[in-house]
Amino acid sequence: MTAQPRGPEHRVACHLDKLLAERGMTLAELAGRAGITVANLSVLKNNRARAIRFSTLTQLCDVLGCQPGDLLSVEQLKDGD
Repeated sequence: MTAQPRGPEHRVACHLDKLLAERGMTLAELAGRAGITVANLSVLKNNRARAIRFSTLTQLCDVLGCQPGDLLSVEQLKDGD
């Protein structure tokens, strides 16, 4: 078997910082309202998450009044990728 070249594991970007700014909400406030730890939200906000549970996504969308597509997007491939 030939090893596959290693590239980015994913191209999903989280826009939590933008949504928080638009709503004038802090990460701590979101954590309290959604019942999610600040540490876990920080991982999402800084695009270090490798996965997200649907229940977490649902809670975030409920509190932020948004849809999953407002929170997450897939970045386009760059030339040469």
